[in-house]
Amino acid sequence: MKRYLVVFALLTAFWVEAQHTISGTFTPANEYKYILAYRLKTGSQSFITNTSIKDGKFSLQIPENAEPGMYRLVYAVPQDEFYFDVIYNGKEDIELAFDADKGVSFISSKENKIMTSYFQTMASLMGQLVDVYMKKKFDKKEFQECTYQLKTTQEAYEAQSKNLMVENFVLANRPYIPTEFESVEEYVTHKKEHYFDHLKLDNTILQASDFLSDKLRNYVFTALPMEPRSSAETESIIQDNIKKVGAKLAPISDAYKFDVFYRLWKMSSSSGLNETTDFIYNTYLKSLASASNDPNKAREITVQHRLRIGAIAPEIEWKVGQTTKKLSTINGSENYLLVFWSSTCSHCLKELPALHKELKNYKSTQVIAIGLEDDKTTWTPESAKLPDFEHAIALGRWESDYAQLYDIHQTPTYYLLDSEKRIVAKPESDKEVVELLKK
Repeated sequence: MKRYLVVFALLTAFWVEAQHTISGTFTPANEYKYILAYRLKTGSQSFITNTSIKDGKFSLQIPENAEPGMYRLVYAVPQDEFYFDVIYNGKEDIELAFDADKGVSFISSKENKIMTSYFQTMASLMGQLVDVYMKKKFDKKEFQECTYQLKTTQEAYEAQSKNLMVENFVLANRPYIPTEFESVEEYVTHKKEHYFDHLKLDNTILQASDFLSDKLRNYVFTALPMEPRSSAETESIIQDNIKKVGAKLAPISDAYKFDVFYRLWKMSSSSGLNETTDFIYNTYLKSLASASNDPNKAREITVQHRLRIGAIAPEIEWKVGQTTKKLSTINGSENYLLVFWSSTCSHCLKELPALHKELKNYKSTQVIAIGLEDDKTTWTPESAKLPDFEHAIALGRWESDYAQLYDIHQTPTYYLLDSEKRIVAKPESDKEVVELLKK
């Protein structure tokens, strides 16, 4: 019996040693209620565990069979905004402190403390080098001191991180450091030329973090000439940068390539780079969407691209007597407003008459109202009450072609277009339409 107790005690001890925790505090304490942990892999994530945050404190028990790697801690919704990543090597407990204003800091965890210290220190030193270049009177001695500090600091962290998971990031982030004096123009050129020297795009640890995708995004949108360029020239250079990234990613899995180009697409779209946004979608995303680990992503990206801000609105046709009109061919207005409504929708019957009255003051805005209907019974008399609007009808309601084309899930839904029929806004109400037209 004693022998079995000894064996049990040894097994218990081993289990305790193998299981680790991620614990810490959240500030302000009363704003956070829960935390979820996900294991990140190339192009996907898997749920590991969760716990509640009580009085600003939490402790996550990581299962003993959990794999080492990058872990994402989510603390609010939407999940793709309120999170931070940590390195979990399966050998140490992690203690941290999260502050809503300052971000996350690590109290214990060799891996994560080195990671945080390294990126903060290198960012500061790179900033000092930029400051040297920005001075009116260039100081070569100060330049040499900065490059020496960069070189020795990088080497020190490489030695400190040896055989740790964080070594992957330290080595991949090694910056271009001039070995002798060079002008700012030469430095910018050489920095771009050597950008990929140490980036290991096939490294699965790097792929499972934001680090690699952020580095690629920075290259695309910041590796630009110093001389002022026109908007068209700048977009052309950005597209050349994207081609370079595409070539570097050629041997990498399609799932990871999709994630990279999806982020580039979102950045380009939010920056109003319409030509580049179309280029990314048509050249890369369209063919890669089916490779995403999310089965709904292919449709989602197609819809998002078709209806993004800056996109030309999809075609709509309607009849006026025996004449067929098209959205693409009408002209003469500064703005066009598409309204998807229904003659049986109580909100529509309240908002549209009010909008019809208000828009009498905005003669440069033309409205095309698309009725999502089962038949014309109620649509005919109700649309007649809005004579200043152009009227189209889409039979089949939610299953109609136009409801599908414009991804309509509620009525009324508004799309505000400019004179070129590009989508400039998606107002939530008739009042928001008017506020946008006032600007």
